[in-house]
Amino acid sequence: MNLRKKLLRESRLYVIVDKEVSGVRPIFNIVSQIKDSGADIIQLRDKESKKESILKEAYKLRKLLTNTQTLFIINDYIDIAKIVDSDGIHLGQNDLPLDTARKLLGKDKIIGISCHNLNQAIEAQKNQADYISIGPIFPTPTKPEYKAVGLNLISKVKKAIHIPFFVIGGINENNVNDIKSQGVKRAAICRAICQAKNISVATKKLSEAITYGVCRTT
Repeated sequence: MNLRKKLLRESRLYVIVDKEVSGVRPIFNIVSQIKDSGADIIQLRDKESKKESILKEAYKLRKLLTNTQTLFIINDYIDIAKIVDSDGIHLGQNDLPLDTARKLLGKDKIIGISCHNLNQAIEAQKNQADYISIGPIFPTPTKPEYKAVGLNLISKVKKAIHIPFFVIGGINENNVNDIKSQGVKRAAICRAICQAKNISVATKKLSEAITYGVCRTT
């Protein structure tokens, strides 16, 4: 098992830094604050900027995260992932097929897949995804087109899926203990960190909650 895959299996907190969600806050500044505050994986997600701008941002983040234990994932754009030599890519259900992505990136890179039900999760595992995200667990404005799947799906996924999986969708300090009560080991979080008043504190609190099972809200 290479170092990337080892770090993936040891990961607990996956932070999605989304350009739209982050608003006027510079992406680089957000990542600078979360990389040393408990984030194991950082994903760059930008659906609104031009490719040239995303590439420049990705280069800066790759340099920032080099020689750290934090994995760097690019959302969707496999060309950018290859150019900046990110640790991997995250794909949606309607993005590039997993087998094609694997041929382009190679076996050592990480490929993750967004899943919204048990069948999609099983299919992603069958097709040798390195990890999946499952959700949205709670309603979230980040993915308004998807209905919340609820906590009940988690136990089904735990029984069927043996690769790392991250619960995602509307997770914050107020409900993170609810997902931990379902035996969740990993969570992917966007809004609760990117829009936090103090990004470093929010990252640390959520990292501790996911790892140890208690979120101190004060």
